[in-house]
Amino acid sequence: MALASYREIPIKLVDVSLEQAIELSHSLNIYAYDAYLIQCAQQTNTPLLTLDKGLKVAAQSLGVQLLDLE
Repeated sequence: MALASYREIPIKLVDVSLEQAIELSHSLNIYAYDAYLIQCAQQTNTPLLTLDKGLKVAAQSLGVQLLDLE
């Protein structure tokens, strides 16, 4: 059942600027992979879904919309 639900998730490949993600990582003092996720959300104008509190704080500081699981 979980696999069937997973298969229904629309997946879109996005070319994210690695240079901008690295600059973001440096400016926010966060891991590059967290910055990459934030960059992707900003670039595609989509909300970010995460349970990572540090990533939430960093994303919110840039005005990135978050999806809440509560």
